[in-house]
Amino acid sequence: MAKGKIKVNTENIFPIIKKFLYSDHEIFLRELIANATDATKKLHALASMGDFKGEIGDDTIEIILDKKAKTITVSDKGIGMSQEEVKKYINQIAFSGAEEFVNKFKDQAESSNIIGKFGLGFYSSFMVAERVEIISKNYKDEEASHWECDGSPEYSLKAGNKETRGTDIILHIAEDSTEFLEEARINNLLTKYCKFMPVAIKFGQKSEWVDNKEGKKDKDGNVEKEEVKVDNVVNNPSPAWTKAPSSLDDEDYKSFYRELYPMNFEDPLFHIHLNVDYPFNLTGILYFPKIKPNMEVQKDKIQLYSRQVFITDSVEGIVPDFLTLLHGVIDSPDIPLNVSRSYLQSDGAVKKIASHISKKVSDKLEELFKKDRADFESKWDDIKVFIEYGMLSDDKFFERAQKFALYKTTTGKYYTLDELKETIKPAQTDKDDKLVVLYANDVDGQHSYIESATNKGYEVIVLDSPLTAHLVGKLEQTLENSTFVRIDADTIDKLIDKNEEIPSKLSDEEKEKLKPVIEDVVEKSKFNVQFESMNETDQPMTIVQPEFMRRMKDMSAVGGGMNMFGGAMPDSYNLVVNVNHPVISKMLAEKDADLQKQIAKQTADLALLSQNMLKGEELTNFIKRSIELI
Repeated sequence: MAKGKIKVNTENIFPIIKKFLYSDHEIFLRELIANATDATKKLHALASMGDFKGEIGDDTIEIILDKKAKTITVSDKGIGMSQEEVKKYINQIAFSGAEEFVNKFKDQAESSNIIGKFGLGFYSSFMVAERVEIISKNYKDEEASHWECDGSPEYSLKAGNKETRGTDIILHIAEDSTEFLEEARINNLLTKYCKFMPVAIKFGQKSEWVDNKEGKKDKDGNVEKEEVKVDNVVNNPSPAWTKAPSSLDDEDYKSFYRELYPMNFEDPLFHIHLNVDYPFNLTGILYFPKIKPNMEVQKDKIQLYSRQVFITDSVEGIVPDFLTLLHGVIDSPDIPLNVSRSYLQSDGAVKKIASHISKKVSDKLEELFKKDRADFESKWDDIKVFIEYGMLSDDKFFERAQKFALYKTTTGKYYTLDELKETIKPAQTDKDDKLVVLYANDVDGQHSYIESATNKGYEVIVLDSPLTAHLVGKLEQTLENSTFVRIDADTIDKLIDKNEEIPSKLSDEEKEKLKPVIEDVVEKSKFNVQFESMNETDQPMTIVQPEFMRRMKDMSAVGGGMNMFGGAMPDSYNLVVNVNHPVISKMLAEKDADLQKQIAKQTADLALLSQNMLKGEELTNFIKRSIELI
């Protein structure tokens, strides 16, 4: 058996770095600023441990763009490097100075804030630069160093002329990357990747209007303003999620939300502040936005950070899918990332984090429900789609949601599932002792059906989200010996069958005589004509859509249903004829065939109109016919 060491061809390593190290070349700026941040945090750590006795002073990181010279400089006032340290940390690819520092001082809490891990971040500069210089002087005030490389394995290292502590990384931008010499491009990258880095970052200057120094006043007695130039600090080093929840109030959380989403002019409904240190480190703030019933919301609104360094806004895998409807920030150094930090590596810790976040969200919702139920009810319509989505996609969340998920009735009352069961049980239990939960998905369009139900003392709940068909199936599994039926699935007496027989005024022969007359005025392929004995006060004809077929169609529309028709499941309705209504008796008694047909057509059209199913030419003809009858 032969053993040996795999050799890396240094001649080929730089082309690989330039083309494949990171998925997006713009990452170079984030990586260089992350290194500068580490250098600064290391200095603070050494000072707190007593290993650095000097004055830290201004530790702002500065980004300098020189379009004429075609350079970008990242300058810090951190720990710096001697020539020996440059050899150690720069000339050895994938040797992480940050990781070495953390290991050296692993028992010191201050070392935990260091960002670097892989020792490759600096080399991202060669994705956009044809030549890179490092000019550095370390905190021990040793001789400065000046390193230079043109993207080949050859480099030069000599004494530098830098007088102050810190490091300057100078990128001589390549011809194929001149987009990064535009101020707007750099501004966008700083906003995207460095908005909350823990050390102040300066990029040029900006104008501000302040009171004039002489105190001059205008004609109204107000102090006149004058324009001054100030440093343009592009980041907030102490964002809200890094602070203790006890130190923040509601306005602080709203202000941070506006900082995250400056173009969103609606305040969130409420928030959750995550602050976990065991069994993993996790901080962050999640916001509940108003969610429209049609779920037209933009995902990718949760931003993932690692020690305040932006990683991605694609957080699938870190949070359960239904939580991606939320907005906010999650920050965890324990989330396993690949070298580019762009993708998650598969890891059991990620599942634990996702599970914990789901539990924290459900705990917060339960807390809000118990603390102020009236306020929670007032927000229900804005969050119910989110909660329904969670109940369907996460079994543990479904179990927890039983404590706070609400069901609103058409009369504006709110019940939990247990409360609803106890409320409707006396009136809405059928002849087989099964509990029947009636629901509507269009309160206005189904008004006549709802009125019939409420006249009998029934409660009708409102389930009007795209997820309703799936949700009722899940709820039926939870609520034993129960069924959910939409209010227009059948006539009111059949919805909750009490086995109460109403005598029919028509014989079977009379029904058979009328059936072809009625079938002739509706689409036979769409409507199935049925005769039922109902109260005289009920509608002469009613259109209902059987629960099973309609539910399958609804489920197919949002995925997961029995799509037996390849996505084109046809509509199927029953046209129920009330044999005890006077209009039906009149229709039967009419000897004039044309007039009989006219009565049938007018009555059927009224049923269609009540369901908003009469349109186009048919609606026009109905109006003309109604005027003639008047």
